[in-house]
Amino acid sequence: MDQRNNKLGWLFTSPYLIYSLIFFFGPLIWSFFLSITDWDLIAPTFNFVGFANFMDALQDSSVHAAFWNTYKFMMIFVPLVTVLAVGVAVLVHGLNRFKSLFLIGFFLPYLSSGVVSALIVKGLLSYTSPVNVSLRSIGLDINWLGSPFSALCVVGAILAWKFTGYYALIITSGLESIDKEVYEAAAIDGVKDSQRFWRITLPLLYPSLYTTLILAFGVTFGIFTEVYQLTGGGPGHATNTWQMEIFKQAFQNMQVGYASAVALLASVATFISIFVIRKILEMWGKRNGWV
Repeated sequence: MDQRNNKLGWLFTSPYLIYSLIFFFGPLIWSFFLSITDWDLIAPTFNFVGFANFMDALQDSSVHAAFWNTYKFMMIFVPLVTVLAVGVAVLVHGLNRFKSLFLIGFFLPYLSSGVVSALIVKGLLSYTSPVNVSLRSIGLDINWLGSPFSALCVVGAILAWKFTGYYALIITSGLESIDKEVYEAAAIDGVKDSQRFWRITLPLLYPSLYTTLILAFGVTFGIFTEVYQLTGGGPGHATNTWQMEIFKQAFQNMQVGYASAVALLASVATFISIFVIRKILEMWGKRNGWV
């Protein structure tokens, strides 16, 4: 009986295993093969260079910029989108009517094209746009995409606008799962309305917040469209990201072997960072008694 169940288990998991083999392990092996060559996307032959691409990438200033910029985006995007998502979820949860309508409205930016939204923002922030003309009339001349800090903030804000509705859905589901009797019991114990969110709601929202934060941290390692459309990684390397660096090396510089090495380094950095972040969040939850 156990042997039969094992065979059924392998049968039902085989589609996922086949999918992983074809679309994950296959490209991973191919990427590693390319990373030890100097292939230029055109040549029919591959010249092996060993780990030279990895050594060059570790000394490349643009790769260093992509590494550090990921954490800069993280510091801007994650707090902003989390606060906005929690705020939207709490406000929508408090409505007596049209909850679904408002949630759908906030979710729509997530479905919008990143290219379109980035181009709209680029137009709004151009030098001759009504926004900048109005600001200059009161003495504020801001080069939104020409300053390293403001360019980071603009990209972070676009991403927060796009993902707020998606994360608000997750947090709203967490709010809906909290039994009203918990609040009633807290009121009997003397918990004031001003303390209810911090002492009751937030601890019970930990699973939803944990999921939201992991997803938000993960987004910062895959930023491409907004940066490509708005700044191209500039000014200088101020908004360069892992994905932007891989794209430039592979399709602009035609150094596919080098780009593959950068991609593998990005994968390692992403895995380690997310692992550390998960452990920190779990420690935070256990320390506060939320887990």
